[in-house]
Amino acid sequence: MVYLWLLGAIVLEVLGTSLLRSTEGFSRLWPTVGCLGSYAVAFLLLSRVVQELPVGVTYALWSGIGTVLVVAVAVTVLGDPVTWQTGLGIGLVISGVVVLNLSGGH
Repeated sequence: MVYLWLLGAIVLEVLGTSLLRSTEGFSRLWPTVGCLGSYAVAFLLLSRVVQELPVGVTYALWSGIGTVLVVAVAVTVLGDPVTWQTGLGIGLVISGVVVLNLSGGH
């Protein structure tokens, strides 16, 4: 169950981050409500996850998977460019998450 909460936190954080541009500096009501609401529920779920999993492992998974998904959304939906540096960065993030999980911290 804890991994479902983590997945929910990741998805909601990605949604909130994806909505940031459309808030236009938090000047548009509904995108702002969606963005901040997504972040609020994401952090609520994340607070539940860290009660059962180590904070380091939780944060590595949350931030690493979230970063990869935000880049995917930015490229496919928001039209951000793809560069070799983007690919390298994503590869390094994934490698870091894998190494932390292989270290047996959970």
